[in-house]
Amino acid sequence: MQKNSIRFFEDIPVRAVWDDESSKWWFCAADIAEALTKSKNPRVYWATVKRRNSELFANCKQLKLRARDGKFYNTDVVDESGLNTVITMIPSKKSEVFARWMKNMETSLDEKSKQKAYELFESGFIDNIEVGTAKGLQQIHGYIFGGLYDFAGQIRTLNIAKGGFAFAPALYLDGALAHIEKMPESTLEEIVKKYVEMNVAHPFMEGNGRSTRIWLDLILKKNLKKCVDWSLIDKKDYLAAMRKSVSDPTKTLELIENALTDDIYNREIIMKGIDYSYYYETEE
Repeated sequence: MQKNSIRFFEDIPVRAVWDDESSKWWFCAADIAEALTKSKNPRVYWATVKRRNSELFANCKQLKLRARDGKFYNTDVVDESGLNTVITMIPSKKSEVFARWMKNMETSLDEKSKQKAYELFESGFIDNIEVGTAKGLQQIHGYIFGGLYDFAGQIRTLNIAKGGFAFAPALYLDGALAHIEKMPESTLEEIVKKYVEMNVAHPFMEGNGRSTRIWLDLILKKNLKKCVDWSLIDKKDYLAAMRKSVSDPTKTLELIENALTDDIYNREIIMKGIDYSYYYETEE
């Protein structure tokens, strides 16, 4: 199956597909048009721009991309050089910001970590992870942040807080993690409760959410033969539910339950899940 990726510019998904023949990423032209203009009909907008600028034909090729209806269609895509041409052809106040965003994307720490998250699955190392344990979570964190953070895979020794909420005190973290490991995981309700408790523990200085969502999926696969299609969970809904989950995990349970799939070996669902997981961590 082809390699796909989704990057988010101001909450607008920009789809990309890897082409083995040219050995590079190609970006959806209509998505670029939407990101630059916020057009409500980006496919028509892009078709108009392309028709009026004949040089764009030389910069485009067609590769299959999955549309919102779930089907694959031949879609206009451009490589990095074509991307720059498209940006100059579309009038937008965001052109420079978008160009810098695309240029910095590949070298950012977040993008490097995301590539390592892809590799975690593609290398097969994911099959060696302990499921449902603190050690397993450390293995995940160590893999996707290794070489990027000097504390990759290490349980924090400092107290941390976010948005006014203080996570588990470092002094009691070992005990909290031992308790979480023993929590049952036979039903979806039990698994989500365990996931919420691990989120409250927040055992790392950074990268907790991205690591713990992978950890959650492994528990779901092992016990329920299911995983989460994270692309079905809206970012704002997820963040709101997780903030509330400290006192009431009902909404988190509902979101996860409605996004479950038994297609646990579908590479596209796995990779798209990583894309959305990283998207959740971008600033509002």
